[in-house]
Amino acid sequence: MLVFIDDSGDPGFKLNKGSTTHFIISMVIFDDELEAEKTAVAIKELKRKIGFREQTEFRFFKTRKDFRIKFLKTINKFDFRIRCLVVDKSIIYSNELKKDKNSFYAYFIKEVLKNNNNSILNAKIRMDGSGNRIFRRNFFTYLRKELNSKNRKIMLNCKMVDSKNNVLVQLADMVAGSINRAQNKNKKDYNIYRNIIKKRIEDEWHFR
Repeated sequence: MLVFIDDSGDPGFKLNKGSTTHFIISMVIFDDELEAEKTAVAIKELKRKIGFREQTEFRFFKTRKDFRIKFLKTINKFDFRIRCLVVDKSIIYSNELKKDKNSFYAYFIKEVLKNNNNSILNAKIRMDGSGNRIFRRNFFTYLRKELNSKNRKIMLNCKMVDSKNNVLVQLADMVAGSINRAQNKNKKDYNIYRNIIKKRIEDEWHFR
């Protein structure tokens, strides 16, 4: 099982000074590694077709509307599952989560992986980001402690990768951006992108 994770929004809480109102974590889950490879090839072929260079990333908020739609329609043909967490930051009261970005990030990554309704087991997890070495080591240790037990192992391994070199992490970004845009009813295109991929959404958890 392969799980690709990315987020949309920011962990800041200055909601009246530019921080995003919501934070989204999306997981794109492939139960078949061959299907993941086919999806990656299709994304790379789409890049060539629309004139992107190989190193150009699909990132939701940097990609124009028609290319977002082409991307989502292209990947929607393949067999994968989406599980996502939507955090309305206005309801978060924990001082630790509000003041420590690393704690905020680690906690919600753990939550979305842990509350998976037994749909994720022995997963190879790949997520965007580098972080410093100490943070990575502490983060991975935290996840193993929280997710794995003697009787049940959610995470086989976890690696942070450079999204420029991983189109399936770019897929997770495009999914997260689509879910994030759906929270903003003031945008004319707020529900276009989510509607394209809705049949792939296994769970959309609004954190309470």
